[in-house]
Amino acid sequence: MIAAILICGATVLTACSNSDNSAQGVKGGADLVVYGKIFTSERLRVGDGTSGMGNQVVEAFAVKDGKYVYVGDKAGAEAFIEKGKTEVVDYTGKGLVMPGCGNGHAHYSSGFAIQTIGTFVGPEDDPQKFLTEILPAAVKKAKDNGAKAIFGFGWQYGLFINNMPTRQQLDAICSDIPIYFADEEAHKGLVNSLLLVKAGIMKEDGTPLMTDVRGSEIVIGADGTPTGLLKEQAGSYVRSFLDNEYLFSVDIAIANMSKIEQHLLSEGYTMYVDGWSSYFYNTNFYQAAQQMDKAGKLHFVLGLTYEIDSWMNVEEALAKAGDVKKKYASTRVKPNWIKLFMDGTVETGTGFVDPVYPDGHQGSPNWTEEELTEMTRKANDNGVTMHIHVMGNKGVTRIVNAFVNGGKDEMRNTLVHVRNVDAADYQRMADHNIYVTSGMLWHNCSDYVQEILKSGIVPVGMEDKAYPMKSYFDYGIPVTSHSDFPATSGKPDDPFGIMEIAVTGVYYAENGKPLWTEELLTREQALIALTINCAKQMFVEDERGSIKEGKYADFLLVDKDVLTCPVTEIHEAKPAATYFEGKRVFSM
Repeated sequence: MIAAILICGATVLTACSNSDNSAQGVKGGADLVVYGKIFTSERLRVGDGTSGMGNQVVEAFAVKDGKYVYVGDKAGAEAFIEKGKTEVVDYTGKGLVMPGCGNGHAHYSSGFAIQTIGTFVGPEDDPQKFLTEILPAAVKKAKDNGAKAIFGFGWQYGLFINNMPTRQQLDAICSDIPIYFADEEAHKGLVNSLLLVKAGIMKEDGTPLMTDVRGSEIVIGADGTPTGLLKEQAGSYVRSFLDNEYLFSVDIAIANMSKIEQHLLSEGYTMYVDGWSSYFYNTNFYQAAQQMDKAGKLHFVLGLTYEIDSWMNVEEALAKAGDVKKKYASTRVKPNWIKLFMDGTVETGTGFVDPVYPDGHQGSPNWTEEELTEMTRKANDNGVTMHIHVMGNKGVTRIVNAFVNGGKDEMRNTLVHVRNVDAADYQRMADHNIYVTSGMLWHNCSDYVQEILKSGIVPVGMEDKAYPMKSYFDYGIPVTSHSDFPATSGKPDDPFGIMEIAVTGVYYAENGKPLWTEELLTREQALIALTINCAKQMFVEDERGSIKEGKYADFLLVDKDVLTCPVTEIHEAKPAATYFEGKRVFSM
């Protein structure tokens, strides 16, 4: 007799009678057996031992002590069921069972911190609302709480550009507490005079003391003084003068980690690389992650990056990144990466491109090829992988040159986002095991934005060619998906919203024609980018990322079969349950 209960849409069976014999080699039987349509993210094998073209779909697996001990057909799994012990989940006909997903680059650390310590500006909020409602409320909140800094995020450059708030307008609202509000892309900032003075950008009377920060712009007004608008690395430089220890303490980081985990597991992520773990210029996020992991409270694998900006002392920063890797690594915490900004974004004119922009400029590169080569050599020699933001094709070429000439192929040095690539660089990337975590979520364009791009704000030929995907698979370049949360530009953060865009070239919430259809992925390719390839990016493919005997049982029960459902319904899919190391850690 088998007793059945229903949990999150799956029939869960507890074996009341079965063979008393456990499967050979598994003492005491399995803890869990799952039936259903199971996409493993493992390649089929053919007679000569090479990878086949398909991806394996099986009927069942068994889990013991957090790892898969059997993957195959239903009949084989039944031998692992032990009377009174083994939980059986029958997900047949209810959706898809698949490995847990990975997010190859996101900023959940700073994104969730803003919800705790800062203020969000909504996507429709204009400068008037910012100055009359949002900022005054942020100032009141800060003063009520005795805050030492006012921090915010989210204003839209396109909405603000023709009526950009000035430092004087911010001063009129608050002149005695430093203010920093980042835009939605986190590439620009609005600040008051106090923070500019504190950072040594100007004197109290407005006289400029610094006119630029390498690879960026301190915007100067008609009166010859800073306006309060900072672009690219100038923003990160000035932000470093906030009281960041107050803004993001270890206690705040621990509280946020729990929220991050809930968010990730609810979307189906069991791995992610945090793209700016030192955002607040301290190691508190690293400490929080390690403490939670050692306490057994971390139920995902976390990659951590150490940011080096163009204004920093590079030798000191490289040494710090190496120290962080040694000090804060633990079982599920991997502080293995150095993060750099090569350029900005193509649409705002700061991506490093060729051909040049219609007005003749080429963008804002932060590093020379020689500097990148030397940093890559030193980082890789120290066991640290490079993780570099780049949008423009000229920036991609410069980084690939540096990785080829200074890097070690086994270190999996990574390009992040990548709007445009020159054809000649694909093969070099493949030859040197260079990874790409791709901005797949941006491989779409509304009709409105398409018209703007055609008006001459991007180089000729780049108007309708953005964020290649299929070419990476064609050349054998390891490619992963990421969301860049919270800087999603209004696109999905969840894996299945991103998957639909990668397959269709359309974001369901916008009116737009399919973008660059030659670069669209198959459903299987999209799932590979979301699962096993992300595990490879994080150096954990021997333990996670696919459903294979011996690996940790990190998997999802998805409420829709995203391999066969109508393509326009993929974004509706959600995890009915998320399992990490064989334990259910989220249920819908």
